[in-house]
Amino acid sequence: MAGSPPARIDIPAIDVDSDVMDLGLRSDGSMEVPPGGFPAGWYTGSPIPGQLGPSILAGHVDWGGSPGVFYRLRDLAQGDDVTVTDQNGGTVRFVVSAVEQYPKDSFPTDKVYGDIDHPGLRLITCGGQFDSDISSYDDNIVVYADRV
Repeated sequence: MAGSPPARIDIPAIDVDSDVMDLGLRSDGSMEVPPGGFPAGWYTGSPIPGQLGPSILAGHVDWGGSPGVFYRLRDLAQGDDVTVTDQNGGTVRFVVSAVEQYPKDSFPTDKVYGDIDHPGLRLITCGGQFDSDISSYDDNIVVYADRV
């Protein structure tokens, strides 16, 4: 079992090698997002990566017209590796099991955040079309991965 919060995430298939910051909840109860295109963020209300349940990491697809940390998240495929390094230098390896795209207005909260019977990882970013009227993407990309 992993013992300390995540410090880095490495996803070789899409050239991600990023620090990880802590994310909490906003006043409206929604999850915070990183304040810029980098780094990725770990939702501290979710399990430490490698512990039982779905650990949640989020990152931006782009920021200020430049690619963000999870710009190529949608390009991941089943079987791709994701390694999370904790603050003590330990590593936990995950393998992608699925990549899904959901409209934000019908995001499957229970499927993404709900209890699971094994150590899992959920990587979340924006996707779909960009709505310039509200400065937001229509969809979310969610990568599901399982500890190996």
